[in-house]
This record gives sequence, C-alpha cells and structure tokens, in this order.
Amino acid sequence: MHNHTVTLKSPLPYHAPSSHPIFSLRLNPRQFVLPLSPQKTGGSIYQNPVFICKGTQLSVPSHGSASLGPSNGNGAAVHDWKVRSVGIENIDVATLGNLCVDIVLNVPKLPPRSREARFAYMQELSKSPPDKKYWEAGGNCNMAIAAARLGLNCATIGHVGDEIYGQFLLDVLREEGIRMVGMSEDGDIVDSSNASYETLLCWVLVDPLQRHGFCSRADFCKDPAFSWMSKLSEEVKMAIKQSKILFCNGYGFDELSPALIMLALDYAVEVGTSVFFDPGPRGKSLLTGTPEARQVLSHLLKMSDVLLLTSDEAESLTGIGNPILAGQELLKNGIRTKWVIIKMGSRGSILVTMSIISCAPAFKVNVIDTVGCGDSFVAAIAFGYIHNIPLVNTLAIANAVGAATAMGCGAGRNVATLEKVIELMRASNINEDDEFWNELVKDMDTGEITFLSKMVINGRNNQVNHVALQKVVSELLPKLKDNRLEGKVAS
Repeated sequence: MHNHTVTLKSPLPYHAPSSHPIFSLRLNPRQFVLPLSPQKTGGSIYQNPVFICKGTQLSVPSHGSASLGPSNGNGAAVHDWKVRSVGIENIDVATLGNLCVDIVLNVPKLPPRSREARFAYMQELSKSPPDKKYWEAGGNCNMAIAAARLGLNCATIGHVGDEIYGQFLLDVLREEGIRMVGMSEDGDIVDSSNASYETLLCWVLVDPLQRHGFCSRADFCKDPAFSWMSKLSEEVKMAIKQSKILFCNGYGFDELSPALIMLALDYAVEVGTSVFFDPGPRGKSLLTGTPEARQVLSHLLKMSDVLLLTSDEAESLTGIGNPILAGQELLKNGIRTKWVIIKMGSRGSILVTMSIISCAPAFKVNVIDTVGCGDSFVAAIAFGYIHNIPLVNTLAIANAVGAATAMGCGAGRNVATLEKVIELMRASNINEDDEFWNELVKDMDTGEITFLSKMVINGRNNQVNHVALQKVVSELLPKLKDNRLEGKVAS
C-alpha cells in the first residue's frame, strides 16, 4: 500500500519509442463477465531500509490461524454512518477503492518467504488486534486526508467491514471531514461475518535491521478481495457524478474486479468527471496480468485526464528512459489525457502537456519517512487542477506538500498539515541541480519549457522560461491562507 520513489541519475539514457503492447489492446465488452478472476498477486515481501517512527515489539509463534478481525457487534451503527455520509453537495475529489488500515509492528524477523508460511504468519498476527496507537488509515485515505487539509471537499468510495477496523477507518475519515460512500448493496451476495467482507488490513512489519515487509489478505486471494461486488450502486454513481475528480490507483485492482473498475471509469467519462490515475508499482505487474486487467489498464492510460507516475513506472509502461519523452509518449497514446506528471523523488517533478513542459525542483527537507509522500503529492496536483493554477505553480505546491509529509512519521493522519506546507513554501529552499535539468531538457522539440528557479528575475535563459520561486510562492500563499481562515483545513 506504499510507494517508494526511485530517483533517476544524470545523464539520462534515451530509448527510441516502440509500439508498446499496452497501447494496442482492444477492449471487448463481451469479455467482461462478472465476477472476474485476476492473476494471483503473490504477496511479495519488500525489504528496503526505512526510518521507523512507530511500532510495537511482537513475538510471533510459528503456527495458528484466525480471522482478520473480530466483529465488534455494532455493525448497524457503522453501516448507518456510511449511509448518512453521502451528502448532496458537490465533491472536489473522490477516491475509488484501496481503503485499508495500516498496522505498523516491530517484529523479531520478517515473514518467511514461502506462501504457506507467510499466510500462517499473517493469521497469527490477526489473532489479537494490537493497541490502536499502532493503527493508521492507509491506502487512498492518505490522498483524501491530504486533499481535505488543502481545503478540498473529499469523499472515499469503497468498502470497509462492520468490525473494529472498519469503525476505526470511518472515525478517522469523519474526523478529517471526509465522506465515505460504501460500494456494497443489499443485493450483493456475501455474509457480513465472512472474511471477504472485512476491512482490509496491511501489516507493515519492521525487523531489528529496519527492513520492512507487507502482509495483506489481498496477497493470498486468487480473486480481488471484494470480487463479490459486481455493480455501481446509485449512491456510488451519484458520488462520481458530483465529483470534479475521480482518483484511481493500481492498488484498486487488489480489491475491485477489473470489470467494476471499468464501470466506474466509463461512468466518470460519461458524466464529465475528470479521472486521475496513478498506476504505482502495480502497473508493472498489471502489464503481465490477466487479459481483463491488461485491457482495463490500457483503458485507464488512454481515458484518464491526468496520469501520475514515477520515472521508473513511466519507463516500464512505455519502454522510454527519458521521463519527458515517456510522458509525451503517454500523451500521444491517450484519448482524453491532458497532463502527464512524472514524480522524480528528491529531484522534483515534471508536468508534460501537448505544448508545455514544466519542471520544478524538490524542496530541501530533513526526510524522516517517505510513506504517504506520493499520495500527498497527488492531492496537491488535484488542488492545482481544480483551481486552474498555473502548471509550474501546481508542481511547486505538490512538491511542498510531498516534502512536508516526508518531514513527519508515516501516512494517514500524519500527512502534511497546511501549516507545515505554508512554512516550507515561505522558506523557499529548493534543491536546484542545473546540470541535471539542463541535460534532461537538452534538444527537446517542444513549444515551451518552464522551469521553477530561485532566480529573482523572471526571463528566458538558454531557451528555458525561468519562473522565480518567490513569485510563485507569493501567488500561492494567499490561496492557501484563505483555506485556513475558512476553517476547511485541519492544522
């Protein structure tokens, strides 16, 4: 449920564009028979160094099994709040699927590699819920919380169960002013006491060497976790129609069938809602997934208004190493695509349109934890898109929100507050690397290149239009402060 950005190194290699198979897939609606059976995810263990902000020591026996979460006996109250939360006012951003609770634990050792042993390990973890201080809202909650703190009206569309974890997630969303729109209907055939109905948990496990791995029920499911959901309810359709933006990411395929994701995408297009899509690490595995998953991925890449990817993800989808050229290739193959945004980690970010390339270096900060940075970044891009903010200004605020999140511990309620973002932008300390950026844009055949710079005087230099950071900050701060004064943002 977490993204880790990989930074490109200069000089950047150039790979000639090829006819990538993902863009040549043709959709056949008759192939989408519900429910679908996507490829198994396999439950990979990622072992990367991380800064540990929280966790509890836990000894894990080698055997045992249990359900993923006990019932709290108060399912009606949870369900009632979900129904009442669907308002009639307009929504700025709605997220689709990928709702989970992250549980961060320090463990003596990471789970074993074999599938059966990992499953038994996870079941043992699930026997007794850890203290709530180790729980956090995860998945698309990160993006929704960050967007709400920027003053956007947000809703999450998805499923949570009627147990203690579901109640926790609903409480967090309610406290942040985010509406929850449940996807399940009375007609969906599922027993609410069945494990397939329960809220998804992501166990974030940290060993003494500060390596970490993830365990989730979705890793061991042949079908998506909520494959029993087969249609969009009227409440879901209303939420999509009322939203300016529908945000989807690759992790949604872990929960929802490709056919259901396709229904949501097509309905958003039909009613004029802009679609943001971030394939994330799942994009690469979806390329080799089932025919249904590959077709829906192709459709998302073509029909989304805004695509957001890391440089590595852009290369895996296009076969092109230069992130700007990869972005242009995605634009060329898109049908509705207006923006392609490449996240460059500590370098900054790039926004590519048909006529303009905008580049913004990252802010210099003391990085504590990168979890949730990408989600926070997306929230700020949505803010700029909705408010029609100039492109390079949009990148600047997105970089600031992502960097402010990196200064804290973890995601969920720990993503950046507006106060931190404003403080960071006022400091105006960016990580300029002229050699890297000059190499990146060298010999680019495009109408305009705009670059965020510390330069006090705006103007062109070597065919690049430099925009002063001070000017951008002076334009952004009043809008951000207005949101704070209106009381829309949790600080």
